Amino acid sequence: MDKEKALQTIAPVLAESGCFLVGLDISKDNDITIAIEKEHGEVDLDDCIRVNDVFVEAFDRDVEDYSLTVTSAGLDQPFRVMGQYIKAIGSAVDVRFRGGKKLTGILVAADEEGVTLRYSQKEKTDGKKKVTVEHEDAFPFGEINSVMPHIEFSK
Repeated sequence: MDKEKALQTIAPVLAESGCFLVGLDISKDNDITIAIEKEHGEVDLDDCIRVNDVFVEAFDRDVEDYSLTVTSAGLDQPFRVMGQYIKAIGSAVDVRFRGGKKLTGILVAADEEGVTLRYSQKEKTDGKKKVTVEHEDAFPFGEINSVMPHIEFSK
């Protein structure tokens, strides 16, 4: 399967739907997974069906011998492309750093260099009493393992 041709095939339908590509993965057995995200709002079944139909029309399964899955990027998956970061600005995210540290905060900004996060942290004061301190710090991608949406379950 020609990945470049596959990308060119689905690009117009993604643009028409207000979606962008998060990932197009092709296994050695020709199992193809296309993950998409919507610029505004959420990916719905119709978005996935449109991408599926355009792909199947362009690539004959009898000739290419492939399986195809079209899905939304998923809340439980780390961000893979800048469009996901931009969409998440103003939302809570979980950032996992190299070395194991984890922060949850509001994504304030993102660019090719890294992310800016606003978060609260308990810190000791002079009297050794802990108080909550607000921070807004930039973190380069070189220090980050993953960024993903923060999922909070209400009680």
